[in-house]
Amino acid sequence: MSLTTKRCKPCEGGVKPLTTEEAQGLLSQLQNWSLNETATEISRAYKFKNYYETMAFVNAAAWIAHQEDHHPDFEVGYSRCLVRYSTHAIGGLSENDFICAAKIDALLAPPETASLTCEI
Repeated sequence: MSLTTKRCKPCEGGVKPLTTEEAQGLLSQLQNWSLNETATEISRAYKFKNYYETMAFVNAAAWIAHQEDHHPDFEVGYSRCLVRYSTHAIGGLSENDFICAAKIDALLAPPETASLTCEI
């Protein structure tokens, strides 16, 4: 099942974070995301033409975060945005981080390959 078709599950702690091997397996399903040295965070830097495109992306990514109730850290500049995911409640990565990363990537996928479905 594609990560973009999955929904995040509530994570309140008490769940073990993904192992490095599990995280690397899920990372292989994403484009251009990086795993930090301790396998507790994934991140990706996005580049845009201008401030307007950057902010449009941030707003769309925030909408996904709201829909999934799973929120990234954003570092935003004029024509760039760094997105970082980690499941803070468990001190590491969960499948939720990868689901949201895939859905954010789908925002920028060409229309013929995009598989993100929106529910309102």
